[in-house]
Amino acid sequence: MARRLPSQPPVLPGFSHVHVLGSGGFADVFLYEQNMPRRQVAVKVMLSEVVNDQVRQMFQAEANLMAQLSAHPSILTVYQASVSADGRPYLVMELCSSALSARYRSERIPVPEVLRIAVKIGSAIETAHRAGVLHRDIKPSNILMTAYGHPVLADFGIAATVAESKDQETVGMSIPWSAPEVLMDETPGSVQSEVWALAATVYSLLAGRSPFEIPGDSNKSTDLISRINRGKPQPIARADVPANLEKLLANAMSRNPKNRPATVLELVRSFQSIETELGVPQTPIEVAMDDWALATVSDLEDRTRVRGVAGALVPAGQNRRRRRRIDSSYGSVGTVVRESVGKGSSTIRPAQSKRLRALVWGLVLVGVLALALGVTATFVLINANGGIPVVSNITATVKGTSVKFVWQNPGLGTQDQYQISTSDSGSSVQQANSFVVDAAKGAHVCITVTVNREGKLGSPSSPKCVDVGG
Repeated sequence: MARRLPSQPPVLPGFSHVHVLGSGGFADVFLYEQNMPRRQVAVKVMLSEVVNDQVRQMFQAEANLMAQLSAHPSILTVYQASVSADGRPYLVMELCSSALSARYRSERIPVPEVLRIAVKIGSAIETAHRAGVLHRDIKPSNILMTAYGHPVLADFGIAATVAESKDQETVGMSIPWSAPEVLMDETPGSVQSEVWALAATVYSLLAGRSPFEIPGDSNKSTDLISRINRGKPQPIARADVPANLEKLLANAMSRNPKNRPATVLELVRSFQSIETELGVPQTPIEVAMDDWALATVSDLEDRTRVRGVAGALVPAGQNRRRRRRIDSSYGSVGTVVRESVGKGSSTIRPAQSKRLRALVWGLVLVGVLALALGVTATFVLINANGGIPVVSNITATVKGTSVKFVWQNPGLGTQDQYQISTSDSGSSVQQANSFVVDAAKGAHVCITVTVNREGKLGSPSSPKCVDVGG
């Protein structure tokens, strides 16, 4: 079947057309140069012959979704959206490379690089899910690369909200990366089908082909659908792919959705564990922990107010919602509060001074009561963080240029993990209660340890620092 020619690029005020970048079933993508600010951008333009009320609504929904989500570092940035003079809707987007979709077919991408892409794109998908959005077209060609080699997820053209997807018909799919329940019209999409699609995409980047594609055999749509329904992907056949990774991908592509990881975040954490097995640094998970970015100014002002220490000693079941609200906003607005204090006047008015003295004495009294009742500091910290324990008493042992940090388990649950941050801006997620840093002679090494519970961080430990002998 012959490919169609690209449509005529529209005249867009403030932009100069350069050349065509690609064509799809519903739209063309052109390279434009924006006049102010001066930069090159990709412009996705709908085809005039497919534009109708339904397509306009889909396009508008895509623009709104991308604008809502594109602040995420691994989701393609949308600068603006509008309708051209000839009536075609268009999106102005960050210019990225589509080389990955051809690269995985022509060369073996190193396993650590694939895992890095998997964690970053998985973080983007999890973020969309937390916003109530399903992508519904996760595949290698929808992973683009920025000029700095950072993968970003693109094309939310057939995305839907999680609630809406239950009532919608499937409007499009990419068969090799579509879960069996989607192909069988059992669902138009779900979190579990996105877990399947991400696993199939990671498999493809490792194997150089889609999971149910057999080289040298017939790979028509009907053949692929039949194999996908049997739920047994072909072996990856790479000696450098760990057996645990191949097993993880096979589980995530189980025919029964209940046998897959429950969320994309769970799958991403498993990718991180395999990074640790390979001895490479864990790729940080980039998932928004709080809803502060969607809050109003009055909400933020309310969250920065000191509620008083008595809240930490409220009996279980009372004011629990209020305490959780304060705790969840701590990590996101804490910096703002500190900056406000730093920039404020050094003069303390009498009323402020009284409140400050009352707060200090309140803290002292709480400390005295805790000691009198035999309550440890850990108890107070746990209550102040919605039940998330806090690490304390980190010790360090230096051997040559290797530093081993060890701490006691503060009471982790089975799914809890430690998030370790080092003084060189490194980050790692693990369940072991020890961490080794290889440093240069004369280096000053510090770490902090924070408990991660279901994507929510507790309070960090006090920094533990040690000097490596020169």
